[in-house]
Amino acid sequence: MSVDLNKTASNSHDKMAISAEQQAKIIEVRGLIGPLSDKESVYCSDASISRYLRARNWNVKKAAQMLKQSLKWRKEYKPQEIRWEEVAAVAGKGMLYRPNYSDKYGRPVIVMRPCNKKSTSAQDMIKYFVYCMENAIVNLPPHEEQLAWLIDFQGVKMSDVSFKTSRETVHILQEYYPKHLGLAMLYKAPRIFQPFFSMLRPFLETELYNKVKFGYSDDHNTKKMLEDLFDMDKLESAFGGNDDTGFDMNKYAERMKEDENKILSFWTQAKSVS
Repeated sequence: MSVDLNKTASNSHDKMAISAEQQAKIIEVRGLIGPLSDKESVYCSDASISRYLRARNWNVKKAAQMLKQSLKWRKEYKPQEIRWEEVAAVAGKGMLYRPNYSDKYGRPVIVMRPCNKKSTSAQDMIKYFVYCMENAIVNLPPHEEQLAWLIDFQGVKMSDVSFKTSRETVHILQEYYPKHLGLAMLYKAPRIFQPFFSMLRPFLETELYNKVKFGYSDDHNTKKMLEDLFDMDKLESAFGGNDDTGFDMNKYAERMKEDENKILSFWTQAKSVS
């Protein structure tokens, strides 16, 4: 259960440095994807194209095809246009949110609590998941591209976990947000979850699978890993931290509304790109 922090966090900084050879491949990808709209141009930064190239082991044709599929999905699904009012009802259940802290490497955190799913439809769950991804990415610090996920399985029953929704979440994460996951900590996952995870395993690319860590409150290595990655005074008590304030929907809503200005500002770069 031990973790090499140089591999899980700081290594992402190194990978963002682009060599002359890699820059040439980025230019090749641009040639293959063809003309872009203003918003597509904002999305297709060198850093973004680099993520797709790394996801396809620097194979230009495969990376270009993957990026084309992402652009098609973004044009149809319009993830950057999802607004707080559209997902607030789902967010209020506290099953998925971005807490007001990052890990020690500045990576935004996304917390998931499957037991709070309640009667949420798969469609609404996926939409809110995409909203959270877009929000977290806009809040990435300079020279960082990864997010840290903390999944709290306390009180989870198998009826709280949908294989179809989980598979769709994995698909979106791998195909449309490549290289953005730095860590996924499955905390207090019950034994009954193991067969479920085994069924999901074939849909996980090796790199993503290796980012998944199982953690337990009575495990010394889990505790050390969390202490190395987080300020324990900020980490929630559900994950062994010292913060027991819990999820506050009103404060969270205020933050999300403020972030919408940040998201709008990001995408209005399109005016200066064209």
